[in-house]
Amino acid sequence: MATTAQLFEEPFDADEYIERLAWRTPGGGSKGGAEAFDPKRLLEEFENHIEELKQLDEKIQRKVEKLEHQCHREAKEFAHKVQDLQRSNQIKEAADIIQKLHLIAQELPFDRFADVKAKIASKYHDLERQLIQEFTAAQRRGEIGRMREVAAVLLHFKGYAHCVDVYIKQCQEGAYLRNDVFEDTAVLCQRVNKQVGEVFSSPETVMAKLIQNIFENKLQAHVKEKLDNTRHSDVEQYLKNLYDLYTRTTTLATKLTEFNLGSDKHTFLSKLIKSIFSTYLESYIDMEREYLRTRGAMILQRYYDSKNHQKRPIGTGSIQDLKERIRQRTNLPLGPSIDTHGETFLSPELVVNLLQETRHAFERCHRLSDPADLPKNAFSIFLLLVDHLCVEHIDYALEIGLSAIPSADAKNANLYFLDVVQQANSIFHLFDKQFNDQLMPLISSSPKLAECLHKKKEVIEQMEVKLDNGIDRTLNCMVGQMKHILATEQKKTDFRPEDENNVMIQYTTACSKVCAYVSRQVEHVRKSMDGKNVDTVLTELGVRFHRLIHEHLQQYSYSSMGGMLAICDVAEYRRCAKDFRVPLVLQLFDTLHALCNLLVVAPDNLKQVCSGEQLTNLDRNLLHAFVQLRVDYRSARLGRHFS
Repeated sequence: MATTAQLFEEPFDADEYIERLAWRTPGGGSKGGAEAFDPKRLLEEFENHIEELKQLDEKIQRKVEKLEHQCHREAKEFAHKVQDLQRSNQIKEAADIIQKLHLIAQELPFDRFADVKAKIASKYHDLERQLIQEFTAAQRRGEIGRMREVAAVLLHFKGYAHCVDVYIKQCQEGAYLRNDVFEDTAVLCQRVNKQVGEVFSSPETVMAKLIQNIFENKLQAHVKEKLDNTRHSDVEQYLKNLYDLYTRTTTLATKLTEFNLGSDKHTFLSKLIKSIFSTYLESYIDMEREYLRTRGAMILQRYYDSKNHQKRPIGTGSIQDLKERIRQRTNLPLGPSIDTHGETFLSPELVVNLLQETRHAFERCHRLSDPADLPKNAFSIFLLLVDHLCVEHIDYALEIGLSAIPSADAKNANLYFLDVVQQANSIFHLFDKQFNDQLMPLISSSPKLAECLHKKKEVIEQMEVKLDNGIDRTLNCMVGQMKHILATEQKKTDFRPEDENNVMIQYTTACSKVCAYVSRQVEHVRKSMDGKNVDTVLTELGVRFHRLIHEHLQQYSYSSMGGMLAICDVAEYRRCAKDFRVPLVLQLFDTLHALCNLLVVAPDNLKQVCSGEQLTNLDRNLLHAFVQLRVDYRSARLGRHFS
C-alpha cells in the first residue's frame, strides 16, 4: 500500500497498521488465503515499506523545519512591530506629557522654578530633536506612514517648521541632475505634490514653502549666474538671456498654479518672480535703448563702409549746404550735382537687420516691461527705429538722391532718383508693417498712441516733401532732355521742305527720338511707383510733355506738306501718350492733333474746322496763333476768319 502521511492520522494503532500491511501483501496473510504463506516475500515487503517510511520521515522533517523557521521569522517580525508600536506610543505619550509640562512651565515663576523649567525645556528640545531625526530617517526609507505619524506629533512642537524644512531639503536631493533647472523643478513639484498630502496636515503650506525655497535659492542662483556673467561684457547676450530666463520662469509659474498653494497663489508666485528679477527689470529699458542705439549705429556704419562712403553732414548750415538746398528747391544751376554712379544708398539687407533688431526689442519690451511702463518703453524703441531707419538711412538717401539730380538743362543725364523713390517706398512699407503688427498692440489702449501716430505722420510728411521735390525736379530733367533732343534734332526745314513733292518720311527724327525717350521714362515711372502715385506722376509728366510739344510746334512755320508732317508727328506723340494710360494726357494730345489740322485745312474750311467738337471750346486767340504759323497766312488773308 502507498506510504502517505494520511496513514498516520489519529487515532493510530501500530499493530493494526502492520496487520493491514501484511494482509495486503500476497502470501503474507496469517491465514494463508488463496496463496500459501510466504515469509520471504513478507520480509521483503516490510523492508521496502520501512525504506519508504524513512523517506517520508525525512520529507516531513524538512517541512517541519521550514515551518518552524517561518514561524520564528514571523514571530520576530511581530515582536519588532510590537516594539515599534510600543515605542511609537511612548513617543506620543512622552510628547503629550512634555508638551503639557512645557505649557505649564511657561506659567511658573522663574526665580522659584528655574531648575524645573530648565529640565523641562531640555527634555522638550531633546524629544523634539529625536522626533525630527526619526522623521528624517523615515523620509530616507520612504516610509510615508511613519513620516505622517511623526509629523502629526511634531505639529504641536515649535520644531514643526524645522521638520518641514528638513523635508523640503531632502526632497530636493538628487532632483537637479540635468542641465534644465526649470524642467527639473516642474518634475520635482509634480512628484512632491502627490506625496505631501499623505504626510502633512496642511499640504498647501508645505508646497508653497517648497516653491518659495526653490525660487529663492535654486532659481535665483541660476538667474544670477547667467545674467551677471554677460551684463557688462555682452549686452546683446544679456538681453537675450534676460528675456529667455524671465519667459521660462513665468511659464514655470503658470504650471505651478495647478497646485494648491493657498488662497492667492497668483500673487504669491508674482512676488517670487519679482524677487528674482526686480533689479534686472529696473534697468532693462535703459540697457535696451543703449543696445539698440549702439547696434543701429554699427549696422549703418558697416553698410556705408562697405560702399567706401563717408556720410555727408546734412543741414550743417554751411554755404555749400545752403547752395545745395536752394538747388534742391529750384532749378537754378548752383554748381555741379553729385555723381552717385547710380548708387541709391538704400540697402534692403540693412533695413531687414534694423527691423529684426527692433522686432526682438519689441518682444523683450512686451515681456519685461511693467504694464504701466509698456507704452512709454515701446515708444522709446520706436523713436530709435525712426532715427536709424527713417532719418539716418532713408532721409539721408533722399538727400543724396536730391543732390544727384542734375539741372534741367543737363544733357544725357542719368536719372537715378526714381530708383531711390522705388526703394524708399518698399522700405517704408516694411516700416509701416512693423508699426502696425508689433508697435500698435503695445500702445493701442494708451495715450502714447496719439503721440506715435503723430510722429509717424511727421516722418511721412517730411519724406513726402523730399520725394515730391525730387520727383518734380526729375520730371523737369526729363522735359529738359526732351527739349534738348528737339533742339538738336528738329530742323526748320522739317516743316518747310524744299521739295514739297518728295517727302518720304512718316514722322521726323526728332519726334521718333523724343517718343523713344518718353516711353523709357514712362516704364521707369511705373517700376518706381505704386498705387495712385503712378497715375499722379504720369499725369504730371504727360501734362509737361504736352506743354513742351505744344510750345515747340509754335516755334516753326508750316508749308502745306510741313503741316502734314507736323500732324504725323503729333499723331506719333499721341500714340506715345497712350502708354501713359491717363485720359487727361490723351485728351490733350487729341486736342493738339486737332489744332494741327488748322495748319493744312483749306482757307475756306477754317471756320468750319474751328467750330468742330474738339476746338469749339478753345480760346480763339490760341486758334488764331496756330493759323498764323502757316506760310500762306498773309497771302491767303487767313486772319480775316478771326476778326
